[in-house]
Amino acid sequence: MDVVLSVLASMLVLLLTYLLVPEFLSGNRLFSLIWILSSFVSSVVLFLAVKTYTIIIRHTTFKDIVRFALALAGKVALMAVALLAFTISHAIGNVVVVMLFADLLVSLLLLVGVRLLMIAAYDIYKSHVREIQKCTRVLVYGTSEKTLSAITRFRNSPHYSLVGVITPDRSIDGVKFADKPVYAFEKSEDIDRLALKLSCSAILFTRKDEARQENERLIRFCNKSGLKVLILPEVGELGEVSSSIREVKIEDLLGREEITISMGEIRSGFAGKVVMVTGAAGSIGSELCRLLATLKVERLILFDNAETPMHNLRLELEENYPSLEFVPVIGDVRSLPRLDFAFRHYRPQVVFHAAAYKHVPLMEENPCEAIMVNLAGTRHVADKCIEYDVDKMVMISTDKAVNPTNIMGCSKRLAEIYVQSLGLAIEEGRHQGRTRFVTTRFGNVLGSNGSVIPRFRAQIEKGGPVTVTHPDITRFFMTIPEACRLVMQAAIMDTANKICVFDMGQPVKIDTLARRMIELSGKTVDVDIKIEYSGLRPGEKLYEEVLSNAENTIPTNHGRIRIAKVRTYDYKDALEAENRLEEFGSKVDIPSMVKLMKQVVPEFISKNSRFAEFDK
Repeated sequence: MDVVLSVLASMLVLLLTYLLVPEFLSGNRLFSLIWILSSFVSSVVLFLAVKTYTIIIRHTTFKDIVRFALALAGKVALMAVALLAFTISHAIGNVVVVMLFADLLVSLLLLVGVRLLMIAAYDIYKSHVREIQKCTRVLVYGTSEKTLSAITRFRNSPHYSLVGVITPDRSIDGVKFADKPVYAFEKSEDIDRLALKLSCSAILFTRKDEARQENERLIRFCNKSGLKVLILPEVGELGEVSSSIREVKIEDLLGREEITISMGEIRSGFAGKVVMVTGAAGSIGSELCRLLATLKVERLILFDNAETPMHNLRLELEENYPSLEFVPVIGDVRSLPRLDFAFRHYRPQVVFHAAAYKHVPLMEENPCEAIMVNLAGTRHVADKCIEYDVDKMVMISTDKAVNPTNIMGCSKRLAEIYVQSLGLAIEEGRHQGRTRFVTTRFGNVLGSNGSVIPRFRAQIEKGGPVTVTHPDITRFFMTIPEACRLVMQAAIMDTANKICVFDMGQPVKIDTLARRMIELSGKTVDVDIKIEYSGLRPGEKLYEEVLSNAENTIPTNHGRIRIAKVRTYDYKDALEAENRLEEFGSKVDIPSMVKLMKQVVPEFISKNSRFAEFDK
């Protein structure tokens, strides 16, 4: 097409010359023939050289127009050479110079003009198709670069029609942004008016931080007006735009600013190494596996006793990381022979220990299992790390280990004590081994298996009621990717034999969380869905401990990671306590076991629990 338009432009210039200066071409057919032939040959040569044929017409950019101009400049230069070579008097003179310049301009106008017409026709066609298909009409929030990128992607979406841009900035109300009208808003009535005027049914956020900023304003207005609130993932993560857009979740609104980690250091710390993850099929373990899969580890060992989640993780890794070498091992951290098999056969260099029992009420009812898995299981993994010369073991702990009020929290604190005392004994030369131990503590993770958000979501889908234990109960939250990124960061820092605690941000009132989730679902609290208060469960705190304040932690070179100030224990004492606790646990001697737990961890004071009698 470009060659045809270029030659057509040359013919038009020739015709104009004949009409305006007839005596110049009179009786000279050779000049006209050379003009047309040189135009054709030079157009073919230059367009092939510049590869204008690779440009998709509807995505033509300014850079593409510059490429056309360069190709056409080369074309007229070759035409001038041809005219000088094959003609005599007519090739020299002002008329020919004007003709060549006119050829350049007319060719460029034709090439660009035809493209603009085709783009306009395509847009009209797509708009017509979208109208027929009844696609969702959307207002996009903000005027950032991501908004501009979203507008570009939306132009050809068969599912969504972007009708304008919405912003709280009154100073740009009524202007155009990327050819889309900008509408400012202040109150909920503005949203109602725009929804009616534009027949739109959704507001789209392109950035999570903007969604969080508008949590108490625009999103509430949308909930009140019945508009959907959508969010667009990072552009680099998108496939088909319509399949990637989703409704805003409560997790999007509770997150904080993006956590930055040293990916270069992390990659160099794990690339080419054999890494093992216990509890690999769990919420934290599986996300660690996904992160490790991107770091070019030599081999990834997945260790878990949950068959179906392990199978699902295996399928996911095979599909998303086909070049990753990984081995799923079904096993239990309570089984020394099975652990020995995994360590002996695969020789991991780094171990992430995420296997644990975590549900407070269940562990209050089954305290011996908490000790056998969370304490004895951790000891088994740590001992195997030393036996097989593992470089580093990273243990995943919990904020419930701080001044524990329940069996689960105390069992994790005991595991911390064993691991830290063992690491210090090695560091001080009192125990053989070379393994360095890092412990990481953090609070609740959003969306983990059995956590409050999936439970609330299921209750809302059923029509309620939503059950909250207490109107004033609060918790610290962190997303699973946030937590795992900080675990990876702590693993490469100088944190050997220390307990790392993460900045969890501000506590969230669970009652407020439940109410926002109901509102986000388009329902009205206490009208469509009721909230019921069931009372604190055994071992449950009303308020969790603050992990990272200045009084109980020491800062590191990462703003979100601090080192906990904790009482240290002698390894021999920790080992003796572990042996006795494991013995009581295996015999299901619950009174003796709980009494010893409270002796070893004197800050363990039971709350709302049958074990409070042992605090007297």
